Amino acid sequence: MSRLQELREVMRQIHTAWQEGRKTTLLMLMHVEGSAYRLPGSKIMMAEDGHIFGTISGGCLEGDLYGWAEKVMQTGKPHLQRYDLSESEVWSLGIGCKGTLEVGILPVKPDDSFWRLTDEALQQDESFALILEIVDGARVLMKRDGRVCGDVDRLPVEVLDQARARFGRQTRAEVVRFGTRRYYVDVVRPSERLIIAGAGQDARPVAELAARSGFSVTVLDPRAGFNTPQAFPAAHHLVQSPADADPAQMLDSWWVIMNHHLERDQAFLELALRSRPRFIGVLGPLSRTEEMLVQIGKTFSSGPIHAPVGLDLGAETMDEVALSIVSQLLAMRNGRQAAALHGKSKIHA
Repeated sequence: MSRLQELREVMRQIHTAWQEGRKTTLLMLMHVEGSAYRLPGSKIMMAEDGHIFGTISGGCLEGDLYGWAEKVMQTGKPHLQRYDLSESEVWSLGIGCKGTLEVGILPVKPDDSFWRLTDEALQQDESFALILEIVDGARVLMKRDGRVCGDVDRLPVEVLDQARARFGRQTRAEVVRFGTRRYYVDVVRPSERLIIAGAGQDARPVAELAARSGFSVTVLDPRAGFNTPQAFPAAHHLVQSPADADPAQMLDSWWVIMNHHLERDQAFLELALRSRPRFIGVLGPLSRTEEMLVQIGKTFSSGPIHAPVGLDLGAETMDEVALSIVSQLLAMRNGRQAAALHGKSKIHA
């Protein structure tokens, strides 16, 4: 599984390079064995004149990859680059991750109909799957409803069936085999929507850090002078009171309630519970949340309520509290029990 927001930003960078008359490549981490900096499905772009956007290895391999990307831009033909980092002395890098990686380097041209289809899918903000024969073969895009487009006639029906089976449950991009051929299957999903109820000063670092962590952030606050693009440049804005907001427009969202105003927080907590929430975090002491729940006739069993919100990091400053809150969001999103990595043999397992 990949995040739609990452691919959308990569494609935006590609479009900018096209407008400047530069050739571009899209690099995808297709397969990993052992340890690696990022998971399969990670994507970056490389363009002429040395421009790179994103990272696959944290900077360890990008320099070498750019040399291969230059060749792909010259020839117009895809390339699969394999790295065995267990032999790091060959690269003279001393790399800490000892995995084997396969990176697909694909030319992306303005007149390529497949990438136009991908662009259209990205704008619809709905899940879709990329199915690519590794590395120079059929390319198919599968929509959430099962419709497919691209080189469908060149793709074995068995691979399509496997992709459909993976659509709803894939947690990272995978390589599937059919005979001697291999196919990269990558389900691209929209970012989780985080609604921050409250536009106070301490909400700003929460919104910024959450957006950088892949959440689609919306700030919900009726105070027009606080809920502004200047204060929250990475967020969408709903300048509405709890009474005016429609819970049907907020289904399956994540919530952080942080108004510092008891009645307003109480109304937003009630609104969040009506919106089929995936997570509700409430800032402030436990007793305060208990009081609000009593007032609206609810209990902690009424929804996925977490109070006080955040991990116990000993946070004090606004930035530290934001880190505590977003760390909990990440752990919950990734299905992890937040704990130190010390002693773990596999980071991404």
